[in-house]
Amino acid sequence: MTYDRLVCANCAAPVEQGRCPVCRANRERLQQESPFAGLNPMALFALLVVLVAALALVAQHA
Repeated sequence: MTYDRLVCANCAAPVEQGRCPVCRANRERLQQESPFAGLNPMALFALLVVLVAALALVAQHA
């Protein structure tokens, strides 16, 4: 899950901004869970497309 759209229940600000200690703690926890946690869904999709294209090139040359 990405944290760019989460809203903190403590301060009602986006977790991404880290305005309060609860936001900062949750942002840090989400970043440590996955290296891709900070990426938005479109960036993950673009990464997937690049990987599939690279695999297709490798398969074509093999």
